[in-house]
Amino acid sequence: MSNSTIILIGRILLSIMFIMAGLTKLGDAAGTAAYFGALGLPMAGLMAWLVGIFELVAGIAILVGFMTAPAAYLLALFCLASGVMAHFDFGDQIESIMFMKNLTIAGGFLILAATGPGSISVDARRAG
Repeated sequence: MSNSTIILIGRILLSIMFIMAGLTKLGDAAGTAAYFGALGLPMAGLMAWLVGIFELVAGIAILVGFMTAPAAYLLALFCLASGVMAHFDFGDQIESIMFMKNLTIAGGFLILAATGPGSISVDARRAG
């Protein structure tokens, strides 16, 4: 299997969670807003919509390999920020695992940003 095929598979796997999470947040913005409010986030209703749209759009960008590096850097930052804001409770084993998962995914996005989307991507087609 070529490196570009492996990178494509990696992009698919990295993007699925964000596309699905974005759709879920947008499909239940009120529930997401309630969760964000419980976390103490300001403007939880607006944040629910913004985060849902961000996850969906950035996830699709990673999936198709469009503006891959910026999307990957933003998603890495998002993973770190959401890990700290929502899962930084090492007294709770599940939250600790979720925090570590966010760190791991951020690492994957940083590697993707550094290596590029591979030849099976919109970015590669645009580069000619």
